[in-house]
Amino acid sequence: MAVPNQNVTPESSRRIAIAELLRGIAPVADDLGALFAAAGHELALVGGPVRDALLRRPTKDVDLTTDAPPERTLEIIRDWADAHWTIGIEFGTVGLRKSGVELEITTYRSESYDPKSRKPDVSYGTSLVEDLRRRDFAVNAMAARLPGHEFVDPFGGLTDLQRKVLRTPGRPEDSFSDDPLRMLRAARFASQLGFTVAPDVVRAMKDMAGRIEIVSAERIRDELSKLICGRYPRQGLALLVSRRCCTTSASRRRAGSRRAAGCRSTTTRSSARR
Repeated sequence: MAVPNQNVTPESSRRIAIAELLRGIAPVADDLGALFAAAGHELALVGGPVRDALLRRPTKDVDLTTDAPPERTLEIIRDWADAHWTIGIEFGTVGLRKSGVELEITTYRSESYDPKSRKPDVSYGTSLVEDLRRRDFAVNAMAARLPGHEFVDPFGGLTDLQRKVLRTPGRPEDSFSDDPLRMLRAARFASQLGFTVAPDVVRAMKDMAGRIEIVSAERIRDELSKLICGRYPRQGLALLVSRRCCTTSASRRRAGSRRAAGCRSTTTRSSARR
């Protein structure tokens, strides 16, 4: 894995960045891609791992996506994987371990909340681009097809990385209506990456802050824990407070989130001054 820094690789070097990410799990990822291709299905590395490779940041996650339904994914990997688990299969995710590498494979999907429900409705899709369209931010809507490593960036995520900005693939109002937790994720990524949030996203966060109330306390707690432990926590918290975004939920859970995160106050104060 490359030495971590915040410099985005030039576009001409993006294949090298993806190859560096895959080096730690190769030949597992490519073998798995070939296995899915032989079964007539697509497989791609997606989201955070691709973003972090292009930022030259270390990553522990190996997130994959496929057009295969979860039951079909199980059929494909059952005899190949050293172990597998189905804890997230209700949401289309199958976990597995091969040669010491842990991976998660999620079926292309879209999810949205009923206005009065705390649980998302999940439906499966058949298109990688449509799966990327439903993701929270363009910087997380990039993929690398396996086994060929074709880079897929239909919503300009690489440009956003270069500009250090968080922007949704589509209208932010549609994105936050589908999953209100994304408003907190914007603040969390601002804290972790030091990125700014696009003005239209900030406006939508303020206008739709009340929607966060339908999200479970556990999911909100997890996002706030990650925010507080980010490198720039003041930046993330300022985004929530200055725009009155989710301040009720945030203030209600902030102390508990800090304890759950296990962050030392001295570390947080030091990070906030950077």
